[in-house]
Amino acid sequence: MKIALIGYGKMGREIEQIALERNHTTPLIIDITNQQDFNNENLRNVDVAIEFSKPDTAVENIRRCFEANVPVICGTTGWLENFGIIKEECIKTGNGLFYASNYSLGVNIFFNLNQQLAKIMNNYPQYNVEMEEVHHIQKLDAPSGTAISLANDILKEIDRKNHWLLDEKDNEEALKITAVRRDTVPGIHTIKYESAVDCIEITHNAKNRKGLALGAVIAAEFMVGKKGVYSMKDLLKF
Repeated sequence: MKIALIGYGKMGREIEQIALERNHTTPLIIDITNQQDFNNENLRNVDVAIEFSKPDTAVENIRRCFEANVPVICGTTGWLENFGIIKEECIKTGNGLFYASNYSLGVNIFFNLNQQLAKIMNNYPQYNVEMEEVHHIQKLDAPSGTAISLANDILKEIDRKNHWLLDEKDNEEALKITAVRRDTVPGIHTIKYESAVDCIEITHNAKNRKGLALGAVIAAEFMVGKKGVYSMKDLLKF
């Protein structure tokens, strides 16, 4: 399989390594230094594009791939206010889009656990729920896309919370998310339910970026020849 890498930072390099290990090639690599190569002619020589860039460039990057009829696997977070528009464009133009806020198998298992725990805890209003996410200092968006996904799943189940807020204090109706940027941490997400008598916590702690990179490449393999919008739930069949 021929993969275009759109964005060649630390994640892009991890993805390239995993792709080569799985006998794929990366004939097109786009970074800030060679934007002139990001064109339809070059895109038409690949089977799929994996997009890990920045929040302010992701939408345009996806649209360029759509113009060349190349399926896109997007892992950039912080742009989801435009997701509905991009989803409509994908379906209207007959293209393929795979989006996940996190491509790690472990994180997606954690998503499932979070949903199940939230369903249980909805029956116990004496517990307040909060979340903390910790990432490396280069991460541009806060809270993380993974934290937002976790929060939205909690809000679907916990009737006493109706929105999330970053670093909010003393708001009973808000799910507080604390975002910490520290050193080179790949990603830690902790959900805490606390009452006057005890505390229940679940945590996912990523050791490195390899799990994310592997998931993105597996998603790319899944997307070849597909049209429509997909997620990790489609891939992993949870």
